[in-house]
Amino acid sequence: MENIKQILDSLSLETNLTLDDIPNIDLYMDQVIQLFENKFNESKRNQEDKILTKTMINNYAKGKLIFPIQNKKYSKEHLILMSLIYQLKGALSINDIKVTLSGMNKKIINDEMDLASFYMSYLHLTVQNIADFKEDIEKRVTAVMEEITEDQKEDAAYLERVLMISSLVHMSNLYRKAAEKLIDEMVVEKEGKRQK
Repeated sequence: MENIKQILDSLSLETNLTLDDIPNIDLYMDQVIQLFENKFNESKRNQEDKILTKTMINNYAKGKLIFPIQNKKYSKEHLILMSLIYQLKGALSINDIKVTLSGMNKKIINDEMDLASFYMSYLHLTVQNIADFKEDIEKRVTAVMEEITEDQKEDAAYLERVLMISSLVHMSNLYRKAAEKLIDEMVVEKEGKRQK
């Protein structure tokens, strides 16, 4: 697991769409796609992967993940929501994302929310999340290496990698389940039901 730092460096963890990246004018769909492709290109797993497509944007609009567009142009608020969707869809279903963002979309439509301020809070949290993640990875590497027994030394590199993958996926699942539980509570609150 000596190359874990190289792996982390290759992930472009710090890549986020910042408010400074978003122009102060509304953009057409092709401009939105280009902005996202340019910003997140380094974070793609495979070069042929697409960050954002016309179909995705249309599905976000049809699925009401983003509030309605005006004159085929996307506002700063639309781009912020699409950035959040991009991050959320790595772990959540489209329906869960819709539930998560529905209240926000309503507040934006009613001009009851400063989305830019909320997004800045999100970006501040991502900085702390990355620092916590890097610290946790180091601890996890040590724990994985300690799990390899003497009789496993011959296959140590392979077994360490499998244990690390399994551990990371397990942690990911724990975080995803906690997020899903919070979403389920949003649904219960929305429906006015009491949780049992």
